[in-house]
Amino acid sequence: MEQVDKQEGRDASATAVDDPWYDATASGWGEQTAAGAPGDGRPDVVPRQRVHDAAEIYLEVQRSPAFQEVRSRYRRFVFPATLAFLLWYLAYVVAATAAPGLMARPVAGAVNVAMVAGLGQFLTTFLLTWAYARHARLRRDRAALELRWDTQEMTRGVMQP
Repeated sequence: MEQVDKQEGRDASATAVDDPWYDATASGWGEQTAAGAPGDGRPDVVPRQRVHDAAEIYLEVQRSPAFQEVRSRYRRFVFPATLAFLLWYLAYVVAATAAPGLMARPVAGAVNVAMVAGLGQFLTTFLLTWAYARHARLRRDRAALELRWDTQEMTRGVMQP
């Protein structure tokens, strides 16, 4: 839930968003400007070295080798994992419709092959979620954060209309 506070001062139309995911340091709030005064993230207090259009900056980042590496790592995990899970799911559905005798075979008491395979679907979902989170944390998050910082640095010089 966003909470918007009315700001007073030079820019009375500015609003502050109470967002737990908002990274104040990345936005420039609380940093020192060239004159040594605390910056507030507004374009008029950020040194203007190189001004680009925001679209140009994001296209430059998208073409960068670092971004391509992050996307490649993402695809190398997600595409095979998605394919494997979909094949496992389709095998379960096909077996349930084409081989009802196999699925009805008892495993232990009232538990049959269909129940074990159905519970296996849930287990596979949880394992895949854990594996994705682990892969992201170990293989992509640091590189993506560095890209974010670089992009924030480049967009600080962009003039806001």
